[in-house]
Amino acid sequence: MEYSGWTLYKRLLGYVKPFWKSFLVAVVGYAIYAASSTALAEMMKRLIDGIQNPDAAFRLFLPLFVVGMFGARGVGTFLGTYFMSNVARNMVHALRCDVFNHMLRLPGRFFDNHSSGHLISRVTYHVEQVTGAGTKAITVILQEGLFVLGLLGYLLWTNWMLTLLFMAVTPLIGGVVSYASKRFRRISKRIQRSMGDVTHVASEALTGYRVVRTHGAEKYEMGRFHDASEVNRRQSLKEALTKATSTPVIQMLVALSLALLVWLAMSPALMDNMTPGEFVAFITAASLMAKPIRSLSEINGTIQKGIAASSELFGLLDEPEERDTGTLMPERLQGRIQLEQVRFAYGDDQPEVLKGIDLDVRKGEMVAIVGRSGSGKSTLVSLLPRFYRPTGGRILIDGTPIEEYQLTALRQQIALVSQQVTLFNATIAENIAYGVPDADPADIEAAARAAHAHEFIERMPGGYQALVGDNGVMLSGGQRQRMAIARAIFKDAPILILDEATSALDTESERHIQAALEEVCKDRTTLVIAHRLSTIERADRILVMEQGEIIEQGSHAELLERDGGAYAALHQLQFQEA
Repeated sequence: MEYSGWTLYKRLLGYVKPFWKSFLVAVVGYAIYAASSTALAEMMKRLIDGIQNPDAAFRLFLPLFVVGMFGARGVGTFLGTYFMSNVARNMVHALRCDVFNHMLRLPGRFFDNHSSGHLISRVTYHVEQVTGAGTKAITVILQEGLFVLGLLGYLLWTNWMLTLLFMAVTPLIGGVVSYASKRFRRISKRIQRSMGDVTHVASEALTGYRVVRTHGAEKYEMGRFHDASEVNRRQSLKEALTKATSTPVIQMLVALSLALLVWLAMSPALMDNMTPGEFVAFITAASLMAKPIRSLSEINGTIQKGIAASSELFGLLDEPEERDTGTLMPERLQGRIQLEQVRFAYGDDQPEVLKGIDLDVRKGEMVAIVGRSGSGKSTLVSLLPRFYRPTGGRILIDGTPIEEYQLTALRQQIALVSQQVTLFNATIAENIAYGVPDADPADIEAAARAAHAHEFIERMPGGYQALVGDNGVMLSGGQRQRMAIARAIFKDAPILILDEATSALDTESERHIQAALEEVCKDRTTLVIAHRLSTIERADRILVMEQGEIIEQGSHAELLERDGGAYAALHQLQFQEA
């Protein structure tokens, strides 16, 4: 969706509303600044007229006037600058939190279609660009804008005819600003996109540094990063060129109108109607306009950057959140799962991944799902916590369609351990009790013991208070897997999903985990996706999936007895490999 500049800016200023008191103080401050700065022209008038007609009172008044004027200007500048910064930083904080909070509530498909680098760039770089439009721009617009208005008022009061001639150049300035605005916004969008690419490439290369080095791909990654940064450099230079050209052009237009003004003002007819002081005051006020007009034209680039960034941010904020129409908030589910003719495709133009799945899992049953990669095993279990919605059929838990459960309440009933273990750069205890502040240390230890993780945790310096490092780099693959299982045990949910949960384990760890899982699976409905068939021999039922369909099901012994069966073939293949 394309937004107009004014629509975006208006929406952006909506974030200023909660801080209107500070904003009002800032406006008062800038009004004092503008009034005291405009008084400089009046001071020049009185100085010139006073020199011609000196008296003692005037001699005392003028120095006091100068001190008062600069004192007021200082107070105005402080009030404006500080309170506007207060508004801006609060505004940016609110916007940044809104963007991040909204991202956490977006559906799984959104994350499938966007790289994490681009999303992180929106929370960091894009929001900082908005800061410019929200702070620097409003500061300059108010400070210099009020100053220009004050000077124009003074000029009109001194000689309205000359002032109207001086303002004849305004449409030309407007034309230059309009052209520059469109170009700034176009280039700013490209810069922001290229910053996302830079973040994305850097994030991938630095996270996967081991893969990069073992494949000797440093030069390849350097090239990717160089290309992404080069695009950013070129766009930034185009922006600098637009800014460097538009500002002098505007200044030259102001200078030409000023020159015309001086020439007209010095005509004998006008000189007769003005005192020398009024003439000097008029020229001073007109000359003083050059700087604020330059500042106002320069700030246009910052505003356009902010508008381009807020276009991306508001586009993200307008992305629909996960649909949650459910109202039921069960205390604890029994755990019976039914799938009726469930179909699923990742997109309208994508092939079906699941093709009419029918399944009835009893309360407390352990069901294992096996099959080749791409057969739809992980997709099937992703539908239970509603990471995706089925494109056909329905899923029921305890006889109730899962759409009727409130999303948070439903997910509270499901513990998930996947092959890709995510650990946070916090303590071991905080990782096990993730999402539960002030958890009982005894419960954390009990979960770790059940997952056979207590032994290695105890040996670590700091024990349960040891930091695990970025995504658990301090731990081995098997230890990270056991941590994830401890987290699932701690959650104590009635439904447990293990997606290749033992894939990263050595034989000894696997034996530990097998013992732990047997304990954990008691009185819980468990769905296990397994690659190694040895880990699921004790399952109550095994499903064999092939191209989105269940082609076999039964116990380990029953399936092995089937001559030419898919499970028997998989088992024989693994047995031979072993």
